[in-house]
Amino acid sequence: MIEVENLIKVYRRGKIEVIAIRDVSLKIEDGDMVMLMGPSGSGKTTFLHLLGGIDRPTAGKIIVNGANISLFNDKELTEYRRNQVGMVFQFFNLVPTLNALENVMLPMQFAGGENKRERAEKLLDMVGMGHRAKHYPDEMSGGEQQRVAIAVAMANDPPIILADEPTGELDTESGLKIIELFKKLNEEGKTVVIATHDMRLKDYATRVMRIEDGKIYEEQ
Repeated sequence: MIEVENLIKVYRRGKIEVIAIRDVSLKIEDGDMVMLMGPSGSGKTTFLHLLGGIDRPTAGKIIVNGANISLFNDKELTEYRRNQVGMVFQFFNLVPTLNALENVMLPMQFAGGENKRERAEKLLDMVGMGHRAKHYPDEMSGGEQQRVAIAVAMANDPPIILADEPTGELDTESGLKIIELFKKLNEEGKTVVIATHDMRLKDYATRVMRIEDGKIYEEQ
């Protein structure tokens, strides 16, 4: 479970303060599939980065499965990102000099363990990209790159998947395939939080939240 208490994030640009997240408190239960809806600049990406341990809050708590990650040091945050969270980004974030199989294996190199190639091959099969294992990112369509990116996010079998505008760069058909893939992962027990302004995605969610000017509201 993810529990957020009185979360605030302020960015300072010279003498100017920008409040990206404004005193947010909420709970996300294990097995939820949350759509965080809102326009560009509303704070969606900031909120995901806070949940994912990429950024630190200015104030408040983020408690994940009983641990307050707001208090983690850099080493603890690295371990948290490696083992607890899979991040999927709008622009795929694949390493251009690695093929699909090597991209999926990369997070496993830091986590240790055995049978990395076998697991990577299974993950590529799961996302329908087994036949493209030896292809490089510039040899794939946007939808194919995003499917590989999801396999990368799943490399270390994290319980939480966070996705930032995962359909933003895709055509309608490819976007729906990606969302169906997230739904499948959710049905298999993953907690999924997707930040998006794509209204079509609401039908796939177990919960819909709205973010406006850094405040988050649950839709009924």
